Amino acid sequence: MSAVLLEASINWLAAAGNRQLLTDGLRGFEKECLRVARDGYLSQAPHSPNWGSALTHPYLTTDYSEALLEFVTPPNEQIESSLTCLEQLHAFVVQNSTDELLWPTSMPCNIVDDESIPIAQYGGSNEGRLRSIYRSGLGFRYGRAMQAIAGTHFNFSLPADFWPAFQEFVGSDLEAQSFRSDRYMGLVRNFRRFGWLVTYLYGASPAFSKSFRLNGHARLESLSHDTWFAPNSTSLRMSDMGYRNSTQARLSISVNSLDEYLGELTTALTTREPRYEAIGVVVDGIYRQLSANRLQLENEYYSSIRPKPASKKPRLIAALRETGVEYVEVRTLDINPFTPLGVTAEQARFIEVLLIYCLLVESGPISVSEQSEIDQRELAVAWEGRKPNLRLNLDGRETAMQSWALELLDEFQVLAQLLDDDKGLYTQAVGHAREAIIDSGQTLSAKVLSELQSGTGSFFDWALNLAGQQRQHFLNYEFLPGQLQALQEVGAKSLRQAQAQESAEEPSFEEYLASFLASGIGSISG
Repeated sequence: MSAVLLEASINWLAAAGNRQLLTDGLRGFEKECLRVARDGYLSQAPHSPNWGSALTHPYLTTDYSEALLEFVTPPNEQIESSLTCLEQLHAFVVQNSTDELLWPTSMPCNIVDDESIPIAQYGGSNEGRLRSIYRSGLGFRYGRAMQAIAGTHFNFSLPADFWPAFQEFVGSDLEAQSFRSDRYMGLVRNFRRFGWLVTYLYGASPAFSKSFRLNGHARLESLSHDTWFAPNSTSLRMSDMGYRNSTQARLSISVNSLDEYLGELTTALTTREPRYEAIGVVVDGIYRQLSANRLQLENEYYSSIRPKPASKKPRLIAALRETGVEYVEVRTLDINPFTPLGVTAEQARFIEVLLIYCLLVESGPISVSEQSEIDQRELAVAWEGRKPNLRLNLDGRETAMQSWALELLDEFQVLAQLLDDDKGLYTQAVGHAREAIIDSGQTLSAKVLSELQSGTGSFFDWALNLAGQQRQHFLNYEFLPGQLQALQEVGAKSLRQAQAQESAEEPSFEEYLASFLASGIGSISG
């Protein structure tokens, strides 16, 4: 498809000694994780002030639920350094809490009902209220249980020095920021095309507790009295049981250019949705959602990969218009239950090779028909990625998944060698991926099912036991001198910042909301 461009790019990087332009990029992780009580049910305890403020802490916050922690590592040139930071954050939470557990899988713990999932609270400031109301709206629109599904996101950017050198190599006349955004958007398009590889290799949710979906699904089977599973599934989290639900499937935001992406996001943010109008925005004096539009905020659009700005502006859409795309966020990683951190350096290295491949090969626009094929492929791999002789739609015909994957890995191998130092870790990551393509028993999803089937068959019992083991790992973690104090100081500072926001004089929430929703996109009624 684009072997000529890839080969030319690799020759340029190698011959010109430009390898460092790839290896000095920035990496980071955002990992979601449910807090559960010792009985395995979702914690009803609030986010502890011992950890800092969920509103203002840069590294420890909450996602949808008050009980859904989010660990955020700052950008770092070394994957291992990012993972060390992630481990410190986990240990800090565990060592400064009661006897709660951190749930080790993407699919949730036992859930009584939707109302038992507490919406995250961020205090009484206008920003805090906006965050909570947004989450209330997600609950009304999609159900709270879906929002309790957790995952790990991988953030990646090329170093600043890469872009002018690469632009000179390709001979583009675009303005520098436009060139960078254009190439990142090409990466995003190609990740849509090839991202099913991540779901196949690292999907780790082929089973879940029946409490998550009491009535099951036509494609699910009963593994035990309390567990549903799909025999060949890789990631039910990434299926229409999870984030690819029918409501989100109706949204298809173009990534054919940054302008199209921003334009279609704007349309979704400003177009009324009758089903959401029926919910109501303010009912009996209480906000249920921020607006009745197709999207309340940009982040409501669940995509496999997002183009992101580095700017901390409140509105993503405004920041992207101002600074362009500065990094990408891969969102398809299930939590890896076989490591306390939920992700490994090898996984990150493989994804990094995939992302650089997506950047360097040609990336034409995605047509409506191709996007339909992409959606079908993602669902097929999520539901039955380990099915023998699985065939996927590609350019209007069926192709064998295994042969296509192996062809891609042949090209990845060359890139991995370019990225490697004398340890050969990128090459090793691609090699292990090849083994898992040839033998689906090497995938994370197969290993999860093997564990379940060799035990009681209970997803809940298995995950609860893992949670206890991983808690002990973090209790035993020893901070180096100064590390614990530094985290304590960050937490204390976040509490002061949150209190200052609470105490500051602000406009009415109605005025604040109207201004916020209009920022970057013009007036929004709602």
